[in-house]
Amino acid sequence: MIRFISIRLLQFPLILAVIYVLTFLLAWVAPGSPFEGDRKLNPVVVERLKRDFHAEHWHTFLRYYPRNVLVTGDFGPSFEYPEWSVNDVISRSLPVSVSLGLMALIIATVFGVTFGVLAAVRRGGPFDLFSLAVALVGISLPGFVTAGVLLLLFAVEWRLFPIGGFRNPYELFLPAVALSLMPMAYVARLTRVAMIDTLGSDYVRTARAKGLSRAKVIWKHCLRNAFLPVLTYLGPAAAYTLTGSFVVEQVFNIPGLGQHFVNSVKNRDQTLILGTVMIYSAFLLSLNLIVDVLYVFVDPRIDVTAKAD
Repeated sequence: MIRFISIRLLQFPLILAVIYVLTFLLAWVAPGSPFEGDRKLNPVVVERLKRDFHAEHWHTFLRYYPRNVLVTGDFGPSFEYPEWSVNDVISRSLPVSVSLGLMALIIATVFGVTFGVLAAVRRGGPFDLFSLAVALVGISLPGFVTAGVLLLLFAVEWRLFPIGGFRNPYELFLPAVALSLMPMAYVARLTRVAMIDTLGSDYVRTARAKGLSRAKVIWKHCLRNAFLPVLTYLGPAAAYTLTGSFVVEQVFNIPGLGQHFVNSVKNRDQTLILGTVMIYSAFLLSLNLIVDVLYVFVDPRIDVTAKAD
């Protein structure tokens, strides 16, 4: 296991380097300039800004900024926010997005697994149809629609939750619910399908024949095996929720990383684009590694280090 983790960790720098270069190329070839917004600047001023930010040519940019990231961990100054560095933007917004995403992930996992298990146990009944309706809503409706409806009902109409807060769990609960609906829908359907398959296994009938209670067989033995597909999905789902969602953050006026990422794309802020993409990529790689390791604890029969003959 230690060797497996070490090899995966050694692969991280190479994968991140490839992502960095590809992201830079896509940002560089996009039309527009980060130094010219609504107002037209003097060409001399534009050239001076390019020299100051080491962005005269693609090779000068790649020669300066990746070295800084590698040596000092500094993503450089933001083109759009000259008073801030990219590290400042990330340090201010990432904790907000992580707090929101962590709450959303907990809600999605707890309720998604519960709905999926109960729908499988009582398949064909009213609760199964209800869980299907919840899944369809979570998957089909765009994020801005569900977020807008929740905001209108619970914050504006009934005034049960504040608008625009992000300092405590109570203020983050409503946007976390909006962010959790899509992953909750996937978790519920994955759990349901896996539980239906597991409930028909021979060991389940044997456990019941030995006198184990129905609840213990379902929640301890069946769910443990049925949880593996859910665990696989939770890696990218966690990266998605922990780095925040621009739509939810925009609707609820939450200053998270998602807003800065979209603004950086709109404004061609290449250093901020690269910084946010690198943070997201690092989250995704780390969480996928954690999921692979957790496989062993959920089902000790799985050997993540095994190779094909």
